[in-house]
Amino acid sequence: MNPNPLTLLWEGFEIQSYQQISSDSLVIQLQPSPNRQYHCRHCLQSAYQMHDRSIRRIRERDIGPFKVWLDVPVARVACSRCGPRTERISWLPDRLRMTRSFMLWIEVLVQKMPVAHVARLTGVHWHTVKAIDYQRLKREQREPDRQGLKRLIMDEFALFKGHRYATVVVNADNQQLLWVGEGRSRAAVRPFFEWLGVEACEQIEAVAMDMNTAMDLEVQHHCRNARVVYDLFHVVAKFGREVVDRVRVDQANQLRHDKPGRKIIKRARWLLLRNANNLKAEQAIQLQELLQANQSLMTVYVLKDQLKELWFAPSEAEAKRRWREWYGMAMSSGIQPAIQFAKRLKGYLSGITASAVYRLNTSVLEGMNNKIKVIKRMAYGYRDNDYFFLKIKAAFPGKVR
Repeated sequence: MNPNPLTLLWEGFEIQSYQQISSDSLVIQLQPSPNRQYHCRHCLQSAYQMHDRSIRRIRERDIGPFKVWLDVPVARVACSRCGPRTERISWLPDRLRMTRSFMLWIEVLVQKMPVAHVARLTGVHWHTVKAIDYQRLKREQREPDRQGLKRLIMDEFALFKGHRYATVVVNADNQQLLWVGEGRSRAAVRPFFEWLGVEACEQIEAVAMDMNTAMDLEVQHHCRNARVVYDLFHVVAKFGREVVDRVRVDQANQLRHDKPGRKIIKRARWLLLRNANNLKAEQAIQLQELLQANQSLMTVYVLKDQLKELWFAPSEAEAKRRWREWYGMAMSSGIQPAIQFAKRLKGYLSGITASAVYRLNTSVLEGMNNKIKVIKRMAYGYRDNDYFFLKIKAAFPGKVR
């Protein structure tokens, strides 16, 4: 949406004179055109009598190196329907001391630059730039189509430091962001399902998420035909934190009198948690030597790799068979963190085996979360969540199918 240079021809007015008031500023005095027609700003009715006139200084788009202001004679007309009213000027927005072309320029700039930078470039206050962009976002926002929704992805992202989160819901088929709201509790995500409506909720077949009990329960309550699908990345990452890392620390603590051996295990965290395919050749050798030297670490590392296979089963029956095999290995390992994790994970079995039917994951949303971080970083954080959420919705309109 590029500004049209023809908008600098101010309809109904002509240039009377101009004055350079500083090295980089210019004031242009306008006067009404001889054939100018006056209209009431309120009812748009033609007005044939002028009540009075005042000069307003209005900001216009820059011309070359000059910041430009206009001295515009604005009339109050005697409207037969409304009484004395300010005249309507097509290129001058109501209650703003700037032209439409200048507002359009700000709207274009703020899509490419942070609000603070646009304010500094144009000389307009930060809050004014934000208000213009906010109105643009509301004007351009389109209500997502709820018809035909079948598969959803739900995830959360951090709003601020201090465990404040927001929840996003995405159409898994076209990656359109459907809804974003503050919080991650059942009460926080309930407005999404209320917006979705009973009929659309009945059409939902599957919802991918991490192991968030609040989201899970709310999906089951509103979308009775939907299967919850737990994301591979979150489950494996949780196993890494609660089992692999715990065992690594315990094994390191047992080697207090063997400082070289303890040092090797303590520094092996990322070797153990990273995917084997992402390791360099020398790192792969280090990992192999570490696992051969420590039976407990070898056991939990194998359990981690075997856990991933549940999500790649060709059928739900095969996924359940792999689960029974993995569960038996974990329970017979004799490693307490692995046993406790397996017991807790058993309650989420349905959402794990559902991945064999619905190939869904939240990796799409992880990529979106990275872009959300960039949006937040560009603005050095947002104090207005409504504005921030509009920026997020505008960034993810969905793919055209």
